[in-house]
Amino acid sequence: MNKFIFTAAVALLAGYAYGQTSEITATRMGSHIDVVIDGRFFTSYHFEEDEKYPYLFPLNGPVSGSSVTSMRNHPWPHHTSLFFGCDRVNGGNYWQEGLERGRIVSLGAQIVEGKGRRVVITDECIWKRPDAEAPVIDRRTITISAPSQTLYQLDFDIEMEMLMDVTIEKTNHSLFSVRVDGDLSVDQGGTMINAEGMTGEKATFGVRSPWMDFYGTRKTGIEGIAILQHPSNPWYPSPWFTRDYGFLSPTPMYWPENDKETNLRKGEKLKLRYRVLVHAGDTKQAGIAALFDKYKEN
Repeated sequence: MNKFIFTAAVALLAGYAYGQTSEITATRMGSHIDVVIDGRFFTSYHFEEDEKYPYLFPLNGPVSGSSVTSMRNHPWPHHTSLFFGCDRVNGGNYWQEGLERGRIVSLGAQIVEGKGRRVVITDECIWKRPDAEAPVIDRRTITISAPSQTLYQLDFDIEMEMLMDVTIEKTNHSLFSVRVDGDLSVDQGGTMINAEGMTGEKATFGVRSPWMDFYGTRKTGIEGIAILQHPSNPWYPSPWFTRDYGFLSPTPMYWPENDKETNLRKGEKLKLRYRVLVHAGDTKQAGIAALFDKYKEN
C-alpha cells in the first residue's frame, strides 16, 4: 500500500470513528452560491439568468483541490458539470444548447442552512420556452457535508410537479447527469465501474445498477466521483447512459417501458433522490459499496 492510499484510508476511518468535524459555509455571491469546506472552496451552485439550467461547478476533490467535473468540453459541449435537465418534454428541449428551445429557470435559490457541519440550499425552478405553457416546475434541495477529510458528500433531492399532461419522448438526454474531468475518463486511463463490478462503457451502458463510480490518477493521487440512486426513486435502479470520455447518467427515459415515451399526468409529482460522493482513493478504498448501504437506509 503506497503512502497516499494509507493516509487516505486512515483519514477516512478516522472520520467515521470520531465524527465529522468539518466547518462548512455557504455564501451567496450574486447569481451563484459558493460552498467552502474547512476554508477550501468546494463548489458553486449556479443559477444565472442566461444559462440553460442551474448546475454545480466545480466539484473540487478533497486532496487535489481540482474539479472532478468539467464544463462543456468536446465532445458534446452541452454537458455542464453536474446538472439536471431533460430533452423532448412536450416538444421542448431542457438539456442542449439554445435557450429558445427551452430553459429551466431558477425562481430564487435560498440558503436554508449556511454554516455548520452541513449546508442546505433550496431552489424552485420553472421549465419554460417561448410561446408555450410551462410543463414542469421543480423544487430541489441540495445538502452538502463532509463525512471525512477524504470524502465530500452532496445530496440532490428533487420533486418535479407536472403542470399539465407531460410526454417525454425516448431520449438519452434526461435527468441527473455528470460530466467528469478528462483526467478521470476511461479514455485517459481512468476507471468507470458499477455496483456489480462491471467496468467501461461497453459493459455498463444500459445496465441497471444502484450506483456508479468514476475515478482516475492525478498528481496528488487517486480521486473520483460516484453517483448513488436512492431505492425510493421511480424506476430504481435506472439503467445508466455511460461514455468512456467521461459521462454518467441514470436515465430511465432512454429505456421507457413502452420503448417509445414516458407519460406523466397533470398534478403528478415525481420525487427523485441522488447522492454524489467526491472521494479520494479508488472505489474500494473510498468504501462506495458501504456508503451506498448507509444511504439506502435513509
